[in-house]
Amino acid sequence: MEIGIGLDRTLGLSPAEEAELSAEAARLGYASIWTPEGPGYDSFQICLHRWEATRSVAPGGLSTGISVSPVALRTPFSLAMSAGTASVLTQGRFVLGIGAGAVHTPEGRRPYAFPDVGVIETMREYVTVVRSLVAGEEVTHDGRVFRLSGASLDISPAPGTPVYLGALGPRMVRLAGETADGAALNWCTPEQVAWSRMRVAEGALAAGRDPAGVKLAEYIRVCVDDDTDAARVALAKAALGYAMGPRRSSGAKPMGYRAHFERMGFAGELAELDRMRDRGSSMDELAAACPEEMLRRVGYFGDAAGASEAIRRLAEGLDVAVVRVVAARPSVGSVLATMRAGQPGA
Repeated sequence: MEIGIGLDRTLGLSPAEEAELSAEAARLGYASIWTPEGPGYDSFQICLHRWEATRSVAPGGLSTGISVSPVALRTPFSLAMSAGTASVLTQGRFVLGIGAGAVHTPEGRRPYAFPDVGVIETMREYVTVVRSLVAGEEVTHDGRVFRLSGASLDISPAPGTPVYLGALGPRMVRLAGETADGAALNWCTPEQVAWSRMRVAEGALAAGRDPAGVKLAEYIRVCVDDDTDAARVALAKAALGYAMGPRRSSGAKPMGYRAHFERMGFAGELAELDRMRDRGSSMDELAAACPEEMLRRVGYFGDAAGASEAIRRLAEGLDVAVVRVVAARPSVGSVLATMRAGQPGA
């Protein structure tokens, strides 16, 4: 199993700190560095900046990847161009992860004038076309989300960038098995990883593919600090930002990450936190009330001594386990403490 490190914009790192921590990741033995993407800094350039910083430490530099880029931000052709270029520059050490983001909601589509098309159909179009383009194929596609007519990348030889699909629910995880090179998971219990592996296999077999050829990658959130309560609160805030989701009308079907956490058995815990939120509780109060058991089943918080064992437990069944750093306090030192505690072989 490959162990990578995940750094994101919540850590508030400067470009110089990004380079410093990337080189340190290589020294610590991590195999790859990953980032999510949002409507801010260009994550392809972040990946290249990090890769360049590791070249003096690791021969050829560490592998790097995006997990994930929300499809509303880019067209399939622009994704393929950027991914193909990153693959060439890193000599094949780049993975592109793409995800639905918030296109399942009107609020998520509106800023980008994204078409109101079903999420599964949208992601099928994106994954299929992007993989065809980076494979060097000429693509004609007449879909509901976009159209191409005889389009191809002018990159020779073809970059062959691996394309992972961000997936949570059963249909999306099956789609990853059917169409993608990997499934990019997030916030999973070990049981949910095993469940996802089965759904990937179902999709792959239905498409006549070998399930072993579809990798399972996941961000595993880790927050290390000698102040265990500070680490717990930081991890709780990170988790609840996903798990609770926006307020919804009574009886409305849970969607996205809320549905994901409920599938893992946390509906009761989240309902109690909903009641607190409805009474006006702050995020600090919600984080303080977040059940410790829920946090420990999807991530790790605490001192350095317990991190390695927890990561091994949470990573069972994965091909790529990415230690996604959650900082207990805003400092490079806090980031480094988690990186060192989670290093491969620790």
